[in-house]
Amino acid sequence: MTPNELRGWLKEEQSQSSGWTGESGETVGHESGRKIVDILEHNPSRKPSDYEDSEIDHMRKVVSYCKRHLAQEETAKQNPDSKSYRSLKNWGHDALKQ
Repeated sequence: MTPNELRGWLKEEQSQSSGWTGESGETVGHESGRKIVDILEHNPSRKPSDYEDSEIDHMRKVVSYCKRHLAQEETAKQNPDSKSYRSLKNWGHDALKQ
């Protein structure tokens, strides 16, 4: 997802209704999505040397989450109304996009 797509999704009410709630009251995935937008906007050219270590660490966490979740949840690929689909979108992955 592009930063604008993800930002728009995170504003929707349904984006806040899936996943574990963290200490802040926001779901872990929703908070991750906001970090992803910040990372992508901080380095729009995606030049590797312009990423901070913390940004790389977070994006590795995102890739791991999406890979694991997609392997476990076939529902996310088939049903845009499922919690699995919404959760993946919070992490910046639209399972219906190729």
